[in-house]
Amino acid sequence: QVQVVESGGGLVQAGGSLRLSCGASGRSFSIIAMGWYRQAPGKQRELVATISNGDSTNYADSVKGRFTISRDNAKNTVYLQMNSLKPEDTAVYYCNADVSVSQSGLVFRTSQWGRGTRVTVSS
Repeated sequence: QVQVVESGGGLVQAGGSLRLSCGASGRSFSIIAMGWYRQAPGKQRELVATISNGDSTNYADSVKGRFTISRDNAKNTVYLQMNSLKPEDTAVYYCNADVSVSQSGLVFRTSQWGRGTRVTVSS
């Protein structure tokens, strides 16, 4: 079983910055990709940014130039640096880990979600 835990959310004024962290832990797994998603009140969950094992990144158009995703492979941790925050960035931010797990001689791929961390940007 792989656990994913986010941290770093909070309340910030528009134009401010926050840094989110997400760590994956467990036994016998390797990370294929990790990403951040968000869900604003009354809206569907949407992709914010992803980073692959080869450090290839992908961003939603709405955050390009403001957010930066990075990872520390040794710590199985991914970060989301959020700058120039806007009220429309207010949401619960979820981390996702796309992992390969070895168990009982088998290898399978699974996607694990964290419980989310709330980001509120005041105007």
